[in-house]
Amino acid sequence: QVLLVESGGGLVQAGGSLRLSCATSRRTFSSYDMGWFRQGPGQERELVAAISRFGGRPYYADSVKGRFTISRDNAKNTVYLQTNSLKPEDTAVYYCAANQAFSTMIRGGTSAMHYWGKGTLVTVSS
Repeated sequence: QVLLVESGGGLVQAGGSLRLSCATSRRTFSSYDMGWFRQGPGQERELVAAISRFGGRPYYADSVKGRFTISRDNAKNTVYLQTNSLKPEDTAVYYCAANQAFSTMIRGGTSAMHYWGKGTLVTVSS
């Protein structure tokens, strides 16, 4: 079992920034591929960014490219999502999730993930 705990959400004005964090106590964190998902009001949960345990180019949804940056610090067992130039349509609960199949995560989305955090709410006001 991998326990994931998100933090860093909050209320921000349009154009602002937030840094989301997802921490786990598991020392096997470095063996997992990590993703950030979000679910807005009345919407399905969607993948916004993903980072492989092997490094390489991260994945970003088109809606966040150039504004969001995913990164990980294996020494701290933490994955981050830096969100810049936030828009009201970015309002959602943001979840981090883990699996060990990066390409499957990209293709399969939520069904491909093994472990989930409980989420952190990001609200962007206009």
